[in-house]
Amino acid sequence: MNITVRLHGTGTFVCRPDTTWERESRDFFFPDFVDSMWYAPVVFARISRAGKCIGRKFAGRYYDGANFGILLYPGNLLNTGKPESVASASVLDHSSILPFPLYLPDVMDAGGSGFMFRKGDEVLFSTDGSIRFTELIEDSLSEASACVSQRIGDIVAVELAGPAELMSADEKKAGISAEFCGNRLFDLSLIR
Repeated sequence: MNITVRLHGTGTFVCRPDTTWERESRDFFFPDFVDSMWYAPVVFARISRAGKCIGRKFAGRYYDGANFGILLYPGNLLNTGKPESVASASVLDHSSILPFPLYLPDVMDAGGSGFMFRKGDEVLFSTDGSIRFTELIEDSLSEASACVSQRIGDIVAVELAGPAELMSADEKKAGISAEFCGNRLFDLSLIR
């Protein structure tokens, strides 16, 4: 299973291995080499039909549900200035927080349905429900399928904002949570 990620603002894609997928809201323990943690909010969809070079007008037929999550990036790997920095920062186990169950595509675009991501009580990222998330997913799915075959069970994720610092080097623990349509998506702690 692949997690194909469209990076924010670049239109490029990276693949995260399935070992990065965290779907049960278990606490995340930093590996010793990680100095800080960054995050990027995503909207994602689960592929329900295999395909390659999927035409844009048919992309809606290739996924059965979507949701919101976050991707975690170790700061010392992400901010090296080297071209491979995003790819090397994308392989940390349990760093793709992509919760299930999924929502139907119609729910994703319903007016007033906002996604909100928090660190403690502070809102770090939110949407107001005005973005057409299904368009983002379907555009990205079509473009990604030109390079990466999409298999049943794969995930296509679209970053909604570029990576931002979540935990600095001097923080020991932080609670993070997210909600959509008034439903809690995840609630966990990052622990150094």
